[in-house]
Amino acid sequence: MAKSDLKPACVFEQFAKINEIPRPSKREEKMIDYLKNWGESHGLETKVDKTGNVLIKKPATPGYENLKTVIIQSHMDMVCDKLVDVEFDFDNDPIQTYVDGEWLKAKGTTLGADDGIGCAIELALLEADGVEHGPIECVFTRDEETQLTGASGMEAGFMTGDMLINLDSEDEGQFFVSCAGGRSTTAEFIFERDEAPSDYFFMQGSIKGLTGGHSGDDIEKKRANAIKILARFLYKEMEKCDVRLVRFDSGKMHNAIPRDGRFTIAVPNDKKEDIKVDWNVFVSEVEDEFHVTDTNMVFALESADREPVLPSEVAVSFVRALQGVDNGVFAMCQDEAIADMVETSSNIASIVTEDKRIIVVSSQRSNVMSNLDNQCNTVKAVFELAGAKVMQNDGYPAWKMNPDSMLTKIVADTYRKLFGKEPVVKGIHAGLECGLFSERYPNLDMVSFGPTLRYVHTPEERLLIPTVEMVWNHLLEILKNIPAK
Repeated sequence: MAKSDLKPACVFEQFAKINEIPRPSKREEKMIDYLKNWGESHGLETKVDKTGNVLIKKPATPGYENLKTVIIQSHMDMVCDKLVDVEFDFDNDPIQTYVDGEWLKAKGTTLGADDGIGCAIELALLEADGVEHGPIECVFTRDEETQLTGASGMEAGFMTGDMLINLDSEDEGQFFVSCAGGRSTTAEFIFERDEAPSDYFFMQGSIKGLTGGHSGDDIEKKRANAIKILARFLYKEMEKCDVRLVRFDSGKMHNAIPRDGRFTIAVPNDKKEDIKVDWNVFVSEVEDEFHVTDTNMVFALESADREPVLPSEVAVSFVRALQGVDNGVFAMCQDEAIADMVETSSNIASIVTEDKRIIVVSSQRSNVMSNLDNQCNTVKAVFELAGAKVMQNDGYPAWKMNPDSMLTKIVADTYRKLFGKEPVVKGIHAGLECGLFSERYPNLDMVSFGPTLRYVHTPEERLLIPTVEMVWNHLLEILKNIPAK
């Protein structure tokens, strides 16, 4: 199908406009201005809080004024990632989309459907005529993808509704009623560089083409982590000879499984052929290990320019920490009803090498806050033992399920009525802004759903086109069935 044939047209037209607006996390000013001007130009009450969250109100359809006010919420920022060989400026260039069968994709970059499609649904609803609904508050939060800055900085009383529908989930027909809490751990290795011995050979090892994914939604899928793979090779080689580390860089976002990475090392001239042989054996083993989840791995080992190196003791401690730190699923949920869901996990997300320091960022998640503390302390202890300076942010809380949720019942009942099949009501291991909302608005009845997305936070991100119309129709049916105040 052509993009002009996408349905509902009102939603995809809004999504196309949104994807013309640069909106990287923490740099959403253009999107904030767009939403503010959009609301005001449509004659709707619009406000922006000091954090940058935008709220646009739409009055009830005549005859529906007595219904409870519903908040519909999505986040305006997007994860900005691209293929390593694609030239793209996320601060200025529009996202280029195309249709591939039933999927909408982007050309070499993240698509921005997380959560641009949620924003598009909200704008389409605000603009739509002839839709039956009570009072609506459409909320667009900023910086969800890095630190949930919008939700955590939201002013008291900014939202006034009784029920909240979060449009930031990625499996149509699944309705989320709880989520994990999370925290980031940053380790900093500080050093003064040394000159490498004159008889050392410099080489760069790299990996790209991994599947990657969201460190909450995809952590249990056993996909390869570029950082952990490269660290494995360095750890083994450092046991065999004097490998001097120059740099190690991988990953971009704290909430994404890193898809590519590279290191530069110096080795004794008489060991370089041994390193090459070991690399080839290692590549073969890793490709076999991940032959199901990561079928497009590309490895390279090349000569590199001479540079100052890290002190041996710092480099060895750094690599040992990467080898030893927890990564992946730590525990599954103990409750029988959700025993197939991850409870606690950790993801080594990014490494940046500067002249005098290396910065490692990882993220920990758990639906049980005491276990989140334990997992954070486990990761912190490994890096502390390696001599790093370790910092942890405050993170965000878990969202506990409300067994008496009226909104969940309405969502499930209307889904059965519309589609004649049973919905899935569950928790999610990823973090949602609902966790923070539940602290600020303890009586707010909430549920999260959305159209089907795959490979979010990667350049392979894609949106299943038919599910957008399903979510749109379902949302309209929900709004007609909201109870009276």
